[in-house]
Amino acid sequence: MEQDDSINVLGGALASCSADPLTGFFRDGHCNTCAADQGSHTVCAVMTDEFLAFSKYVGNDLSTPRPEFGFAGLKAGDRWCLCAARFLQAHDEGCAPRVNLNATHRRALDVVPLGVLQTYADGAES
Repeated sequence: MEQDDSINVLGGALASCSADPLTGFFRDGHCNTCAADQGSHTVCAVMTDEFLAFSKYVGNDLSTPRPEFGFAGLKAGDRWCLCAARFLQAHDEGCAPRVNLNATHRRALDVVPLGVLQTYADGAES
């Protein structure tokens, strides 16, 4: 699997999203992607209780530990590379989490408009 260039939505180098918990399609801490990443795990999001409940409700339980997969479960405050379509769905439903734009891969823009991502920018990013 050849990984796409590590460029963020702002055109700069892709920053790390999270090493604890270790996230990303490649489990490298970054929201890197490639053609095999059908879910486009490209949006670096800061988990909230509201978003985690929404994700569980729509069939993707990110909060329950799954030790058989080495997954401790996510909690509010954790950063995670979300599927771009799930982020957009959460936006449409009014429960999207904050986003680290510097750590969100530019391929997220194939699904989510930059203006939407900027609405949820975490901190001083723009």
